[in-house]
This record gives sequence, structure tokens and C-alpha cells, in this order.
Amino acid sequence: MATAMEHKVASGVAWSFMEKLLTMVIQMAVSIIVARALMPEDFGVMAILTFFTSVALTIVDSGFSQTLIRKASVTDGDYRSVLRFNVVMSLLLYVVLTALARPIASMYDAEAIATVAPVLFLVLPINALCVVQTVMFTREFRFALLSKIVFFSSLISGAVVVAMALLGCGIWSLVAQRLLMMGIKAAVFWYIRRWRSAERASMASLRSMAPFSLRLLATDLIASMYNNVAQLFIGKMYSTASLGYYSQAQKLKDLPVTSSVQAVQGVTYPALSAMAGDGERLSQGYLRIVRMLSFVLFPAMLGLVAVAPDMFRLLLGERWMPTVPYFEILALSGLCYPIAMVSYNILKTKSDGRVILWLEVVKRVIMTLILTYTIPRGVETVAWGMTAMALVEFLLNTAVAMRYLTIKVGAIVGAIVPHLLLASAMFMLLRYLNTELAALHEALRLLVAVGVGGATYLAAAWLLRLKALNEGVELLRGMLARGIK
Repeated sequence: MATAMEHKVASGVAWSFMEKLLTMVIQMAVSIIVARALMPEDFGVMAILTFFTSVALTIVDSGFSQTLIRKASVTDGDYRSVLRFNVVMSLLLYVVLTALARPIASMYDAEAIATVAPVLFLVLPINALCVVQTVMFTREFRFALLSKIVFFSSLISGAVVVAMALLGCGIWSLVAQRLLMMGIKAAVFWYIRRWRSAERASMASLRSMAPFSLRLLATDLIASMYNNVAQLFIGKMYSTASLGYYSQAQKLKDLPVTSSVQAVQGVTYPALSAMAGDGERLSQGYLRIVRMLSFVLFPAMLGLVAVAPDMFRLLLGERWMPTVPYFEILALSGLCYPIAMVSYNILKTKSDGRVILWLEVVKRVIMTLILTYTIPRGVETVAWGMTAMALVEFLLNTAVAMRYLTIKVGAIVGAIVPHLLLASAMFMLLRYLNTELAALHEALRLLVAVGVGGATYLAAAWLLRLKALNEGVELLRGMLARGIK
């Protein structure tokens, strides 16, 4: 029988998924329109700058937001200290990165980098203004409110970006998308919660949080660099156009995967932290999340692989067809990565951070070997390497997380394998249909594939009485009965 906390976790994940789903639909539509208006080289330039932005955002946070969520009791002084640290660090990094823009542009022979970077890097100080309110709402489990804010920001920024792309603004459309999304979020956060505090910021507050925060910083920084470093080499060793195709494949793959990870990370970390003292509740909560994730994501990702050629030709046009092989490979990583992040949350909840750091070192040694082998052998080989690394991360994170759980390996296997087998059967059915219906227009083939695939998967899940389906129906009924909280 699920506890009240488990229901709260599942409900929070569900609301976040709903927001992420709606946001994903908006971003998908925006991406399609913008991709048709821009060139692959534009996306290649943005991919290079994204590496530096991602690393800088990790440094700005420095793990303090996660530490605030984990703390049993947080004072206004803690919030104020973290806010001041974030703002000061973001301004320093903005100056440093802007100064490096010209050398980076020369390295990649892409003048657009030097032009765009000073504007794009403004996302750093804007993001720093969002951290404290995000932590406050997260600690209060106000995920419905957070979801509304993110959706509103996506909707407004998406409309502006589409207009800019259609008006011929080129790469500035992509820059505006990043800045508007973050700027609207920051403005709405401060409007809703005009946070004031009589307590002063203090170094003592930061020092008390530093041991755990700095370990998280080290692991997150390594992860941020390695997750994007392949793009730097692709842009340098091949071309910005090749990087544009690869980054577009990764971006479209990330729409469902990142949405799932963000929903799960944002909700389950504070919830699992609240359960940390009860090993059995923690384990059952973890198992339920893994079961729901695999039930939803496995058919989604394998379904996307099955229809990728028709989807790209119909939505993006022939110009983007070189992206298809990369997308089909990278989409497979979506089977592993979200569940790996749930296991990572267990480590953040139960460990003191040391095991996370050592685990990250091991993973990055493996990834270095993978990159060393794959990068000289072509972009498609790099994609296979990234997918293999996602599997490695899932296995390592889950193996270490088992030390803190009361469940056995068989329970995790039982929560995952049935959904994987069922989704694989659906994938083979869709591939067969694509061959049999080759004479039809790709739009009609896509429509048939979505309808048949979804109906077949759900019908089989019902016939097999999969627990995840029953839990999903129960959760949906509960949410509809309670309404938006």
C-alpha cells in the first residue's frame, strides 16, 4: 500500500511530467519551425557555446541549491548567502567568458561566436536570480506552480522565437529563445514571491554547506563538461555543419529525455530526502518511480526510433535527413539515462557526497576511453559511444545505490524488463508496418504508427496486468479528484 509521501512523490512527478509534456510539445513545434528557417551551421555555433554555458551554470550554482533542498532546516540567511554567491559568481563568469569569445571564434573559424557570445552569456546572471525561489518552491512541494511558470515561459518565448525565425533573424532566434525563457521565469518568480530577508548573507552559512556542496560541484562539473565535450571535438575535427546535424539529433532526443529527467530530479530529490530515515519507504518509493519511468519512456523512445525517417522528412525536410542516423542511435540512451538519475538521487540523499565523487571519477575515466576511441572514427561512432556511456552510467549508479536500499536486484529487474520487452515488441511491429506501408505518404504512415503503436502497447499492458499501468490510472484518478493543488 503506497504511503502518503509516495503518493505525493508520484503526484509531483505526474504534474511535472504534464508540464514537461506540454513544454516539450511547444519546444518541438518551435524547433521544427526554427530548423526549417536556419542552417545547420547556426546550430553548430550554438552547440559550441552551449558547452561553455552549461559548465558556467554548474559553477554558478556550485551545488548549493541541492544542499538547501537536502537540509532539514533552512534559514533566510542561508537563502540570502546562496543568492549573493550565485549572483557574484555569475557576473565574474560572464566577464571571463565574454573575454574568451574572440579566441574561441578564431579556434573554430566561426565569427558568429564572437558576435553572439556576449549576449547569450547574459543567461548566467539571469539564471542566478531564479535559484532561491526555485529551491523555496521545491522544498514546499509546489510543483504545480513551478510547472505553470515553466509552461508560461515556454509559451511566450516560443511565440517570440518563431516570429523572429520567420522574419529572418537567423541565429539570433536561438539566442533569444535561451534568454527569454530564463528571463520570463526570473521575472515571474520574483513577482510571485517578492522575497525579503532581515538576515544577512554570511560566509559562515556557505562554509557550513560547503563540504557537501563542493563535492556535488565537482561531480556536476565533471558531468557537465563530459556530456558536451564531444561537440567541441566534432566542431573542430569535422565541421560546424556536422556538429549542427549531431546537436539537432541530440536536442530532439533530449526533448523527452531531459523533460523526464528534470521532472524526476526536481520532485524525487526533495521527496526521497524526506524519506531518507525510513529505508523501506525510500526503497519502495524508488522502485515505484523506476517502474513508472520505464513504462512511459521505453515505448516513447523506441517508438521515436521506429518512425524517425518519416518524422524527420515530414517535419524538418530533406535538408535535415543526415540527422536521422544520429537521432536513432542517441535516442537509445533515453532508455537508460532517466533511471540512472533516479539512482543518482538516492546517492545524493543517503551518502555524504564522497561516493558520488569517486563514482563520477570512474565514469569519466570510462568516458575518456570511449571518446578517445570514437571521435577519430566519425560522428556516428561518437553517437554510439554516448549511448554506450548512458548504459554504463545506469549500471554504475544503480549498483552503488543498491547499498542504500532494502530491495534486491531482482526487484529492479522486475520493474524494468517487462516494459522493455513490451516496448521492443512494439518497435518491431512498427518497423514491419513501415515496410508494408511504404507506398503510403509519410504523414499517413506516421499517423498509423502512432495509433497502432500506442494502442498495442496499452492493450498489451492491460492484458498482462502490468502494475505500472494500474498505478498510473490510480494516480490520474487521484489527481483529477483533488484538482490542481
